[in-house]
Amino acid sequence: MTEAMQEIFNSFQDYLTNEQDLREEIRKTVKEIEKTGREILMILQNIHNENKEENIIVSQYCAKARELFENVRTNYAKLAEIVPKDQYYRYHDQWRIATQRHCFLAALTVYLEIKVLVTKDTVAEIIGVKSKAQDGFHLDVEDFLMGLLQLASELVRFAVNSVTNGDFNRPVEIARFVSELNAGFRLLNLKNDSLRKRYDALKYDVKKIEEIVYDLRIRGLKPENVVEAPPQEME
Repeated sequence: MTEAMQEIFNSFQDYLTNEQDLREEIRKTVKEIEKTGREILMILQNIHNENKEENIIVSQYCAKARELFENVRTNYAKLAEIVPKDQYYRYHDQWRIATQRHCFLAALTVYLEIKVLVTKDTVAEIIGVKSKAQDGFHLDVEDFLMGLLQLASELVRFAVNSVTNGDFNRPVEIARFVSELNAGFRLLNLKNDSLRKRYDALKYDVKKIEEIVYDLRIRGLKPENVVEAPPQEME
């Protein structure tokens, strides 16, 4: 092998080594993000347990989740430093699932706190990334939407357990929220296959929560002072 050719292949090896080291560094940081996400999820899953002072207990869960999001922000800041500028989407697959999970957790926390749909800007702030791509390491729109779809499924589960625990107000409130969320998604022309597939599950979440509310109504358990969401047609 000539010296010139050896230099060429040595440069290739240096590139491959640096690439491998970078991906490993990203992987370690993402693992820390995922670890904190599991801790937040474990705390918020307690909403499904029966509590006599439910509103007080839920607020405590949210407060603890808020504390743990500080670790999430710290590790996303590290990730932003590691990933080279203008190469976000080259490595995006390594943190995509973790980010979707944290969008869901942030959205769930905000809903439990004030019963509204969280904005993309707020989620970006909660997890510690930029909202817009031009500003740097950011929250991808499709990751945010996937998080909202996960939120819908979790809230329907919450509605089922609320009925079991004797809370008949919450399922009606959740039904209205999920119905409005579904109406919002119906405005989108979804091209992404995974996002479209996940959205199909939302339509069944809507159907399930409508059945829960209908069952409460025919049993005479639906609260009179809670506004019910209008039924939606399945596509």
